Amino acid sequence: MKKTQWKGTTLLAPIPPVLVTCGDMEHPNIFTVAWTGIINTQPPKTYISVRPSRFSYPLIEKSGEFAINLPTAKLCRAVDFCGVRSGANVNKWEACRLTPQKANVIAAPMLEESPISLECRVFERVPLGTHDMFLADIVAVNVAEELIDPSGRLCVERADLLAFAHGAYFALGQQLGTFGFSVKKKKRNRPIRRSFPKANPRT
Repeated sequence: MKKTQWKGTTLLAPIPPVLVTCGDMEHPNIFTVAWTGIINTQPPKTYISVRPSRFSYPLIEKSGEFAINLPTAKLCRAVDFCGVRSGANVNKWEACRLTPQKANVIAAPMLEESPISLECRVFERVPLGTHDMFLADIVAVNVAEELIDPSGRLCVERADLLAFAHGAYFALGQQLGTFGFSVKKKKRNRPIRRSFPKANPRT
């Protein structure tokens, strides 16, 4: 396909517009972060990039803790609101009817309405320009029980998670495959072997 060249910009999509919770249960705060992802598998590590001007920035810088909460399509309006309103001026929990939930490892709260919450502890802060990147260890993962089948498998497709692409929100659509499906060997349909009784030579 023919392409038009633009100057370098942040056009990477889709990305997860997560709701990040910080502070503590007494003074919780919540805000939306799109610049996030996984940076290592073992040990599990993640990052969020935050503008130093954000109300949540000093809360994370001081405590060194935050939670990444994956939002569902039902939380789309809350995700947008928490990204354009500051906790310095409005109680976003009340405005969006959200509930801080006590985490298991960190002092920062989780979001009760999120089906998957990652508890994170910062190990390094990297100034990059408009944003500072908080590199963090994922110290605990909390999953809604309804997303786990009887065998213990996580059925993330049940969560109806939200995605963000070039200024617009999308609900995740149809599953097209699973990891490694492109190289998985196809099962061969073996011919059915039928056994017939041996002929009786006396007949």
